[in-house]
Amino acid sequence: MTQKTFAFVVYPGLTPLDLVGPLQVINSHAAADPSVRVAVVGETLEPLGTDTPLRIAPSHTFDQVPDPSWVLVPGGAAPTLRALGDETLVGYLRRAAESAELMTSVCTGSLLLGRAGLLEGREATTHWTFLDTLRAFGAKPVRQRWVDAGEVITAAGVSAGIDLALHLVERMRGTDAARLVQFGIEYDPRPPLGPLDWSLAPHEQMRPFVDHIVREGLADQPELREKLLARS
Repeated sequence: MTQKTFAFVVYPGLTPLDLVGPLQVINSHAAADPSVRVAVVGETLEPLGTDTPLRIAPSHTFDQVPDPSWVLVPGGAAPTLRALGDETLVGYLRRAAESAELMTSVCTGSLLLGRAGLLEGREATTHWTFLDTLRAFGAKPVRQRWVDAGEVITAAGVSAGIDLALHLVERMRGTDAARLVQFGIEYDPRPPLGPLDWSLAPHEQMRPFVDHIVREGLADQPELREKLLARS
């Protein structure tokens, strides 16, 4: 039996839930489908820091998984913006996209897909505070939980990665397979404060925070920094 690999890309400073939420979904599916292999890929096998005290160790290097069938890129804050200048990481995404069936992202991971040239002319989403920055990469920002644009699928912020991954399982293997995983992980969200009322989104309070992240993360890339600041 030929296995296809689902590669979860890691880099220093990412947001763990962006990675671990969808990883749990896809790994649960792979446990019932031996044709799917799951790999966590990084430049080296050394443990990486995240934006929490948790550290993450890749299972494979980029060189060991050169042609994945599916790719997911998690996001984060300033470290994700710094990663826009990581040619090893961005180059891996470009090469993987040449043969991958799906390139996907969670949160600001979509900016890395944009940096790799994969969002030009496509609808896409990301964390709501960075939504307009997608225009800097030629994308058409859409406020949705996830945006399926064919070979590229992007999710909104952090927890949206779980929804994205269930959509991916449904797209890969059908509704029954996705529902089986949803029951398996008991995904039935009922947040204490109820669903978000987007009319109350704190845009003004968050703007200084977003600008700080852009300035910090792109301190060494002034041209891109100004481009994103103009769009934020």
